[in-house]
Amino acid sequence: MTLKDKLNDIIFGYSTPGGRAFDLCLIIAIVVSVVAVMLDSVAPIHHQWKVELAAAEWFFTGLFTLEYLARFYCAQNRWRYLFSFYGLVDLLSIIPTYLALLVPGASTLLIVRILRVLRVFRILKLMEYSNASQRLVQAIIQSGPKIFVFFASLLGLVTVFGALMYLIEGPENGFTSIPRSMYWAIVTMTTVGYGDISPHTPLGQALASVVMLLGYSVIAVPTGILTNELAKQRYSKTCPSCGREGHEPDSRFCRHCGARL
Repeated sequence: MTLKDKLNDIIFGYSTPGGRAFDLCLIIAIVVSVVAVMLDSVAPIHHQWKVELAAAEWFFTGLFTLEYLARFYCAQNRWRYLFSFYGLVDLLSIIPTYLALLVPGASTLLIVRILRVLRVFRILKLMEYSNASQRLVQAIIQSGPKIFVFFASLLGLVTVFGALMYLIEGPENGFTSIPRSMYWAIVTMTTVGYGDISPHTPLGQALASVVMLLGYSVIAVPTGILTNELAKQRYSKTCPSCGREGHEPDSRFCRHCGARL
């Protein structure tokens, strides 16, 4: 094996001991570098450990730069790696430090390095559970039209409640416009309740009570839709011939091609 092949086996391979050890060390370095960036944003720590944190930032940036160049060098398809998700994240994780030389404060963007921890999926071999993830994606796609109708109806309710609250309370109570009143309706219906706008009249408070009670059903509906689709994906049979899904658990033959299930 050439040097390029060995590097590719270690850097991009995850089934070999060397590849797993490399990914594990890389993830530890990523976590430590992200913690350093977070600590640097705390004023007392920044003033006391300014030099040490700056040195750590440049150390990790240099380390990740070498790793990025090594990945580019040994990648079987370099352009594919450059424009892949991990390739772009790898690049974005080192640019802020160099950019900070020209734009002060840009080093804060180094927090994007935490995205690189996604490589832990390779170490834990969670991709072996891709069938479960495919069922989840399929359930989301199947429930898409229902969720769209739900949110469209919800938007209509928010518009109605916002307009009513604007008419009842008016600008003198903070409801200066219908869009701002719609913002209040969304915050109230989702049970967030910032409290920056609140009704003062008895009629407005009565309407707010209705919106609050309605908010509990708003949370439950999309959850129920997705759960129902997941249950269908779990208990339905898949045809081994044509790959169609959605058959009942007690089905014996495919309703599309007639193959035996």
